[in-house]
Amino acid sequence: MAEQLDTPRALIQWGAERFERAGLVYAHGTDNALDEAAYLVMRTLQIDYDQPDSVLDTIISDADSRRVRGLLEQRLSSRKPAAYLLQEAWFAGLPFYVDERVLVPRSPIAELIESRFAPWIQPDQVHRMLDMCTGGGCIGIACAFAFPDALVDLSDISTDALAVATENIGRHGLAERVSAIESDVFDALQGRTYDIIVVNPPYVPSEEQQTLAPEFGHEPSLGLFAGTEGLDIVIEILCHAADFLSPQGILVVEVGHTQDLLAERFPGVPFMWFDFEYGGTGVFMLDARQLRQYRSEFEQAAEGLSQRTQQK
Repeated sequence: MAEQLDTPRALIQWGAERFERAGLVYAHGTDNALDEAAYLVMRTLQIDYDQPDSVLDTIISDADSRRVRGLLEQRLSSRKPAAYLLQEAWFAGLPFYVDERVLVPRSPIAELIESRFAPWIQPDQVHRMLDMCTGGGCIGIACAFAFPDALVDLSDISTDALAVATENIGRHGLAERVSAIESDVFDALQGRTYDIIVVNPPYVPSEEQQTLAPEFGHEPSLGLFAGTEGLDIVIEILCHAADFLSPQGILVVEVGHTQDLLAERFPGVPFMWFDFEYGGTGVFMLDARQLRQYRSEFEQAAEGLSQRTQQK
């Protein structure tokens, strides 16, 4: 069988069949076995997706075939997401370095960046932006390209994550406009004001940790889990975001599958939930005025979280 794996197409089919039989989970850039195998094979062989389809039938060397098979086997044995094996992920049309110090980028917020958050804010009024819980920096760096005149801060509590973000800032040549800041939510950002704050925070309930697929076990838990309900970080952000937004500023936050729980917790808050053309849910927007208007509700909820934590 191995001797017949002498073209990219044969390797993709071989990998996809084995991935399917093994029941791998695809949630880090692809959603099926064929696309996962194709991504691993084509990136390893440096085949661009816009090349003619006939390239997939080109005979490759035995060394290249062994190299690709080894990577496909590693995906099976380790259950690491493909992005970690390649140390590369794409977000909003841009390549990023990734490793196991950061989550693999996969947020639907990419669509909002590509539309420059219009019509919810005027792009020419955006001068400073914050990507909080930045991880590897993909959201903030993509924003820097979408708003070439804006200054962008990338903040995270993890020094490991910020090291990856700094690497990506350098790779994209953005050191003059993009800064990485170690901060626990807003603690180190006092005195700064932003026109857009974008956050993809931890929002997985801690009780789900034991039920997640092995692929998620390779991601840093600090970037995934946020208390019993998954809302601890989100509620803290809601309490303080208004103090860091310009008068016309907006807050955009991804909460994923905890969307319904957040809406139930704050039934009177007019969260604006986005619909995405390419899939994804659980991203809301509030403006500075709304955040100030409902601050007392957010603070009351935060106090309740603190009391429950103390009782445990």
